[in-house]
Amino acid sequence: MQLPEGIFPPIPTPFDADGAIDVAALAENVAWWNGFDLAGLVVLGSNGESVLLDDGERLRMIEAARSGLADGRLLIAGTGQPSTGATIRLTREAAAAGADYALVLPPFYYKGQMTDDVLETHYRAVADASPIPVVVYNMPACTGIDLSAELVVRLAQLGNVIGLKDSGGNVAKLGQIHAELRGGFRILAGSAGFLLPALSVGAVGGVLALANIAPRQCVEILRLAASGNVYEATELQVRMVRPNTAVTRRWGVPGLKAAMEMLGLRGGPVRPPLLPLAEGERRELRSILIEGQILESDKEATT
Repeated sequence: MQLPEGIFPPIPTPFDADGAIDVAALAENVAWWNGFDLAGLVVLGSNGESVLLDDGERLRMIEAARSGLADGRLLIAGTGQPSTGATIRLTREAAAAGADYALVLPPFYYKGQMTDDVLETHYRAVADASPIPVVVYNMPACTGIDLSAELVVRLAQLGNVIGLKDSGGNVAKLGQIHAELRGGFRILAGSAGFLLPALSVGAVGGVLALANIAPRQCVEILRLAASGNVYEATELQVRMVRPNTAVTRRWGVPGLKAAMEMLGLRGGPVRPPLLPLAEGERRELRSILIEGQILESDKEATT
């Protein structure tokens, strides 16, 4: 099975006032995302606060997202865990709960021992045991491990490893991987901040936090790039840089959830130890979203 082209929002996990997963809020959000030309959704990624969920909550998120997702849309579930055994177990459970693909972070706690040989052995065991295709997830900002191009090429030789989601942003490395592999192994950009540059060196789409709140714009960058309209694609890419930075590197999940609420979506509270945005930060975020033409200004909304 080949990893599809397209844009996938890595969706946040909505919590209610008591801190439990708000399934009704998730259903509302999924219904909204269904209205855009997205390839599918990613659950249990970094934006889904996966590391703050227990096993039961993770499976509840997969099942709830699957039940609301439109026909033909794909569901990717983050299943990377600190141990190989736990990763295999969650990957199998995710498949049974409705996930089409497993997105697997490298184990990183003992990062000093996580050599390329160790990581290849880990991914081989997961790929061999997984009933669904595996997508490698390179997220050095959170793991402290930046998977090398050479290792990714080795992992691509494993029968059930079909693609890479890269959040490192090293476009030259992505070009190197694409040049060596091409074929069935596909690359997804891990941030809207470098979506267009990644597409220019062989990526086929992206898993983009910004696509939660600006799905139309993210899909349009992909469409414009595919049609060869580089000027318009560049203009839109540049306009999305500030909003993307706001809901990723600058304010992260609290910023993304606040932005969703501003758009009328159900972001909900973050789970401790994360903290919500302060009022001044919320005002600045609103201004950034208005400037990026993602959110209407109060004046426009009333005219």
